[in-house]
Amino acid sequence: MRNPAQTPFAAIFQNEVLLNSKRVAPYALMVLFMANAALWWSRPAVQFGWATNSDWYIVRNLLGFSFLLGLPIFTAVIMGDPVIRDFRTGVDPLIFSKPVTRAQYLFGKFFGNFFVLVCCQAVFPLTQLVLQAFPTSRMIVLPVRVFPYFKHFFFFVVITHLVMAAFYFTVGTLTRNSKLVYVLAAAFYPLYITYGLLFIRPLPFRWQVVVDPMLLGVSLRGNGFLHSAEFLNNYVVPYTADMIANRVVMILLAALCLAILYVRFTIAERSGNVEQLSTLNLSTTAGAVYYPEIFVKPDSTATEFLRHVVLPDAAKVNEGIRATLNKLIAAAGVEFRLLRSERSLVVVMPLVIVLSILEVAFYNIPSDVSYSAAYATNTAKLLLLFLLGIAVFYTGEAMHRDREVRIEPVLWATPAANSVLLLSKFLATLSLTCGLILAVGIAAIAIQVFRNHTPIDLLAYLRVYGLILLPGMIFVTAVAVLANVVLRNKHVAYVFSIGTAAGLFYLYSTGYNHWLYNPVLHGLWTYSDLAGAGNNQAAIVIHRIYCLTVAGACLSLAHLFTQRKSDGKRWSILLAVISLVAAIGTGWLISNRT
Repeated sequence: MRNPAQTPFAAIFQNEVLLNSKRVAPYALMVLFMANAALWWSRPAVQFGWATNSDWYIVRNLLGFSFLLGLPIFTAVIMGDPVIRDFRTGVDPLIFSKPVTRAQYLFGKFFGNFFVLVCCQAVFPLTQLVLQAFPTSRMIVLPVRVFPYFKHFFFFVVITHLVMAAFYFTVGTLTRNSKLVYVLAAAFYPLYITYGLLFIRPLPFRWQVVVDPMLLGVSLRGNGFLHSAEFLNNYVVPYTADMIANRVVMILLAALCLAILYVRFTIAERSGNVEQLSTLNLSTTAGAVYYPEIFVKPDSTATEFLRHVVLPDAAKVNEGIRATLNKLIAAAGVEFRLLRSERSLVVVMPLVIVLSILEVAFYNIPSDVSYSAAYATNTAKLLLLFLLGIAVFYTGEAMHRDREVRIEPVLWATPAANSVLLLSKFLATLSLTCGLILAVGIAAIAIQVFRNHTPIDLLAYLRVYGLILLPGMIFVTAVAVLANVVLRNKHVAYVFSIGTAAGLFYLYSTGYNHWLYNPVLHGLWTYSDLAGAGNNQAAIVIHRIYCLTVAGACLSLAHLFTQRKSDGKRWSILLAVISLVAAIGTGWLISNRT
């Protein structure tokens, strides 16, 4: 219930934050930003001797983050349809029946969603800030710094995104068309590059700084590669008058967009979206007279026929393996359709594919065995972090979606076993990760052909993706299902998953990476091991069996501890015991071999 002393603006602001907390897109963005912060934190700082927390390196990473990840598509996903959503779901008459002004409604919507966007983006500098305490070998780290991360993040990222958010919010609200917002977001890069080449480049340097909306020109000449590491580590990025003027212009442009929106916004639907209704002419009720005393004798021929009709035999179709399999297929189909309607996939999937193949597309990858082995190994290592985040967050959304939309009682009333409901969500997320692995593999092969790094060895891709990525995703998805069932709160499950993953990766980076608690084999394999050239091939196969058995135990325990009461608990206990015994046996074999 809303606090009576709370203003309409504050109520709308709070409501937008709560609505976004129930969507998968903000959490997926946080995982993506966190993974890139970890990757960019050490690359290429270790190679060139740059201090990872120097003022120049902080600004360099923030500018790259703002250009490659922050803009423009993610901003469009968060800011494009807050008002459209109200009109689409039909709650706009209820909202405007309240004592809320047009300015309170629009600004509450805008700043509520922009606050969520900034919180998602803040994960990037916060991750790099925390990583100062965990330096790796050969890494240069200056004394711990805190304020430069927040100062540069606000100056270079938040203000830049403010004008983009205002533009997308204005276009989406006035046109009531989210597709147009996404088209404009997709056109950002070609328009910005054209603007830079034709308009910014011929200007003097000072004017280049003033008219560049992203301030990419403030970086040092040659992006730092023309200066020594000692100079860069001691360099302090100044805020010149030209840079401050640029930021003031950006804030004024955002205010102009919101002012245009305030003037042009109307509560009624746009005339172009009104459906054309056809008129249905119905005839009037025909006159009739009713005589209750008249009895109509039934037709004797029809009565004789009905006496000899053979009724069909009735049989149970709700039991058995075949019926359960049909229910599982139907439930998985529903989950697939829900995943297909998730708008965050339109943004997350292409970007993950691009980032996973970025290194093989632009850099020379050393090929110890073959080019295919090098391409498969490199893309698998980069893809792993993204797959972990996708498995955790999309599993959490699938597990709690029914409760959030309040159809869980209806779903539980259906004659479907708990195994059907759990496995359908497990298979949907697993299929999503498998599709992403396949897409990255196809893109890597295409780049290999384009760069003339032939011949193509499909077996190398199958070995790397099939033995490393696929079993790891089965394990992580099963653990995510169990965590959501036991903890019964997706936010707690997210904190548990992220905390566990961060702790394990920290242990791996410090040398504690034993096979038994390293289900994704981070840093424990090379392609030579998979191809049989080393002594670890059998150990890797046994380890993969070990992960699959633990995943089976997790799914059995999830079925056992689910809240819905149903039959089959004894089978869950039996399968969990069998899986745990198999896991202990394979774990013992791994310990002996490693």
